[in-house]
Order: sequence, then structure tokens, then C-alpha cells
Amino acid sequence: MAGKSWEDLCFFESPSLIVRKSGQAQQDGAGMTDAGDITEVREDDAYALDNRILSEVRGAITAGDGARISDSLSQLHAADIADLLEQIDDAVRSDMLRLAPDVIDGEVLSELDEGLREDVIALLPQEALGEALRDLESDDVVDLLEDLEEPQQEVLLSALDDADRAAVERALSYPEFSAGRLMQREVVLAPQHWTVGDAIDHMRAHDDLPEDFYHIILVDPGMHPTGYVTLGKLMGSPRATRLDTIVEDSFRTIPVDQDEGDVAYAFNQYHLISAPVVDGDGRLVGVITIDDAMAVLDEEHEEDILRLAGVGEGSLSDKVIETTRQRLPWLAVNLVTAIAASLVIAQFEDAIAQIVALAVLMPIVASMGGNAGTQSLTVAVRAIATRDLTGSNVWRVIRREVLVGLVNGAIFAVIMGIVGIAWFGLPMLGVVIAIAMVVNLVMAGLAGIVIPVVLDRIGVDPALASGAFVTTVTDVVGFFAFLGLAVVLLL
Repeated sequence: MAGKSWEDLCFFESPSLIVRKSGQAQQDGAGMTDAGDITEVREDDAYALDNRILSEVRGAITAGDGARISDSLSQLHAADIADLLEQIDDAVRSDMLRLAPDVIDGEVLSELDEGLREDVIALLPQEALGEALRDLESDDVVDLLEDLEEPQQEVLLSALDDADRAAVERALSYPEFSAGRLMQREVVLAPQHWTVGDAIDHMRAHDDLPEDFYHIILVDPGMHPTGYVTLGKLMGSPRATRLDTIVEDSFRTIPVDQDEGDVAYAFNQYHLISAPVVDGDGRLVGVITIDDAMAVLDEEHEEDILRLAGVGEGSLSDKVIETTRQRLPWLAVNLVTAIAASLVIAQFEDAIAQIVALAVLMPIVASMGGNAGTQSLTVAVRAIATRDLTGSNVWRVIRREVLVGLVNGAIFAVIMGIVGIAWFGLPMLGVVIAIAMVVNLVMAGLAGIVIPVVLDRIGVDPALASGAFVTTVTDVVGFFAFLGLAVVLLL
């Protein structure tokens, strides 16, 4: 503390700027001026990659200075290095990996976007790949491998030791998206009759423990898991305490062939931290930890959002042709639904020709129905994914959405009825659009729930196909109700 003032050691905060002060500095109208070391971070990009690092790396690449690149990135987290690789151009990235392949380790590869990961692996020399994979857990290696083409898989497998390669190949033999692919084979286990002291001594005698683990799994002589003990309970108990007396109530096993989505649901539902994985005979074959389960849950959430928007599973690193190929089918589906809606409009050509106001107002009816349908659809798809929407409550949810559509429809019917009368001076036109608004919003609420539920029951991903069906229903019903009522009441 000698020679340092309180201000020198403090953080200063403001609503738009957080400044860490480690020297003498003064503030003027333009911002902070520094006589020491001032780092400014705006709240809206607090964790964004520093542009100075990007500039420094680009400068080092231009100068062909690999050592400078390594030095610039040596203090960065693997996720930040992955962000940097995703933000620079292909040619610059290629030069960077040629000059400093050592900046890529296993953690960086794990953090990279899947599409970009293949390109990076193709650019790395064999010895750099081997070094990158050496410190990864088996589940992380499997995660790297399973999305690659077979030639690239073989390149990575050949960089592993024989024992590690055998473990990874065994994991890859399990079905895709199963617990066997998700688990890691590095497990800390103990006989169920051991004491706390036995377990502690055993762990201290081994330097090859997994990097991250949360439980010691207890097994019987046949290698069947019988319970687990948290590290906190282990360290807080006397050495003479038997492990089987301090096991956790949350213990449950995961079948090796269980779908990873079900695994993630179990972790989220039962607040698990880790869970042993067992084969068909109930023997321990691995363990799944919460970080892997939550990664699956995050991927499923992201997948649902992307599919609802009809953009597939693309990323910012995808090439133009890849992105086009992913989006084209859903644009084609939307074209078909638009044509279907246009065919309905075509049946009322004469009415539209006689009352031009119909052409002005009918997009409002369709648009309101589409938005209401999307709201109900989003709620339904999310509830199905989290298993909150089931056969026991589906009718209650359908009733709720229909009533919500009815109430919202009535409110906007009054508004649009007044607008129709004030705008075009036709009281009956206001009645027509009011009734059509109620009909379409009720149908939107019904379709937004029923369609994803039916698709789920017949084995079709509701996030993938519901949007096109709901849009078609709301457009067709909206146009038919509005134009049909106009013919009956106005002509």
C-alpha cells in the first residue's frame, strides 16, 4: 500500500463507461487522458475483442512475425482467440496459422464455429494438431471429430496416442446425438466400501485426474454405479467416514444410447451436476458433466430459433453457396404458401375492382393474423421442447390461446372498425374488417398451438415446419374472411 493512494487501487464506474485506473489520469470533456495505464470498456461491448489486438495481430501477419503473433495472443482466453479467427479474412487467417500454428490448442478448436473449424484443421501441420488434442478430454475430442468429413477425422485420429485413439473410436461407434457421444471416459471412481481418507489418498497419488469433475462415483465389484459423493461432501467429512454413507440423493444413471436431448432435459429437470453413463448391462462406461449437457441444451435452443426463421443451422463463417442452399428450400415453401393465399384473393377479383378499399385493408388482416400466429407458435414450440406442453394440458393451452386471440381480436376489431369508417366513410366496411380481424386472430391462436402439436405427434420437428403451415392458415383464413364478408355485406 505504500506510495499508493486509494484512488490508484479503485475502479471508477459510470453508466456508459467503466475505467480501471492504475496511474495518474485526468478527465476532460472529450474523455480520459492517460499518463499511466487506462483501459476503457463500454458496457455494450464489455467482452468484445479489443480492436488493438486485432490491429496488432494484422500488423504482425503483414510483417511475417510469428513470434509477435504468439506473444500478442498468449494472454487471451481460447474463446477470444476463436473470435479473432472468425473475424479475420480467409487469406489473413491462412497466413496467421502458417506463421504461428502454436496459437491453436485444443480449447481453441473446441471454441471455433463448426464450419470454420474444418478450414483451420486443414491448415494446421500434423504435429500442431497432435499437440492441440493432447490435453483435451475424450468427449471434447469426439465433439471435434464427429462433425468432420472422414478424411479429416483420420487426420486427427492419427495424431492421437493409441490408447486415446481407441477411446475416441469407441465413443464414435455409439449413435450420433447419443449419451455415448456426449460422455467422457475419464472418470474418478471408488469401491463403495472405501472411506473418505482412502479416496483422498488415492486422488493425491494420481496426477492424471480429469481436468473437471464434480463427483466420485461409487461402484460395486461388477463395475455397476451405486451412488456418488460430491467433492464438497468429501472434503467436509472425517477421513474415517465410509463413502456410501455420504452419497447424494440426486444420483441417477444415463443409458449410453439415450438421446442427448433427453440427457440435457434430465440435467435441467433434476439439477444434476454430473451423471454416470452405463451400458446395456448397467456397467459404468463414462460420465457426462453439466457443461456438456448445457451445451446440448443451448444448441437445441439455437436450432429451434433458426428453424423457426427458416434459416437452417448456418453461421457467419458459412460461404455464400452454403447459406444460399440452406435458405432456398424455405423461401420456396414460402412462395408456395404465398401463391395459395393469392389464389384466394383471385376468387374475389370483381369485389376488389368495385371496392378498391378492400385491396388497401386486406394486408392488415393477414399481417395481424400472421403475427398473432407466430406468437402462439413460438410459445408452443418452446413448450414442446421443454416438455411443458403435454397431452394432459394441451386442451387447456389451446383454450387459452383461442381466448387470447378472441380478446385481442375484439380490441383490434374496434380499432380497425373505427379506422375503416373514418378512412373510407363506409360504416359497413368497418364492420367487415372488424369481424374478419376477430375471426383471423382466433384462428391464428388455434393454428399456432394445434399445428406444432400435431407435427410433433407424427414425428416431424415442429420448429422446422410449423411456420409455413401457420402462415398459410392465417393468410388464407384472413383473406377469405375479409373478402367473403365484403361480398356478402357490401355488394
